Amino acid sequence: MLTPTEKIWHNGRFINWDDAKIHVLAHVVSYGSSVFEGIRCYSTPGGPKVFRLREHVRRMIDSAKIYRMEIAYSIEDLSEAMLELVRVNKLDACYLRPIALRGYGDIGVYGLKNPIDVFLACWEWGKYLGEEALAEGVDVCVSSWNRMAPNTLPALAKAGANYMNSQLIRMEAAINGYAEGIALDAAGYVSEGSGENIFVVRDGRIHTPPLGASVLPGITRDSVIQLARSLEIPLVETIVPREMLYIGDEVFFTGTAAEVTPIRSIDRIQIGTGRRGPVTERLQKAFFAIINGEAPDRFGWLTPINSPVTA
Repeated sequence: MLTPTEKIWHNGRFINWDDAKIHVLAHVVSYGSSVFEGIRCYSTPGGPKVFRLREHVRRMIDSAKIYRMEIAYSIEDLSEAMLELVRVNKLDACYLRPIALRGYGDIGVYGLKNPIDVFLACWEWGKYLGEEALAEGVDVCVSSWNRMAPNTLPALAKAGANYMNSQLIRMEAAINGYAEGIALDAAGYVSEGSGENIFVVRDGRIHTPPLGASVLPGITRDSVIQLARSLEIPLVETIVPREMLYIGDEVFFTGTAAEVTPIRSIDRIQIGTGRRGPVTERLQKAFFAIINGEAPDRFGWLTPINSPVTA
């Protein structure tokens, strides 16, 4: 259960947390017509800083464009509003959730005449898969549910409707005693977790599924790819057969919520030594050093909440 904060941003103004409501017949309730993001704000010695703010907002606007949703705010507008939201709620570290949805109007599937409501919320939130998971890893399974086939639901969009698929993957895993599930794409190759991208290490080389494998273009995924290249760790984006998961020396998840989380077993098959491996640990340390303000932000990933947003 999340802890409410004082204010939520709605269509350009701050409202009380409990006043952030929609009508039961809003288009989004019946048809899942929303796009959203998950963004982290980290506590650093230099004050609160938001991780890759502009990239997240751009992805949300891209998702809206794919679904023909006209958002009346620019990347700069929404970015500045989220910085102000953190300031208003007086948070040092938090999770931000911007949402754009089709609101109350026509009740039919069409939806293009319905208003687009934009909400920005933030609250305190810890590690998605737990603190211990960052070192010891998690136990996961390959799901019986596949990711969306090409030309059905657009996997490049982070849309509410797409996450019905994620819910099936995640619920099935939890009911069977796993921390998370891994979905295959329509061709039977590895795609991603219910809310994370996936990487496999074999003989010192990192393999990760390409965007064509029904993969969300993860912001943390991109960050780890940048880190690996900067550390001269070989990395290739390529199709990954299911069985490669079992024989990988290391496997790990990435995501805004999961950050960089190692996987210790898949379908009860131990991965490597059964805990975090050296490549995963090296990437974790480099990642957390930057986001915690312990190392220079050489990629320009962090936006201080008191900084103006520029185009």
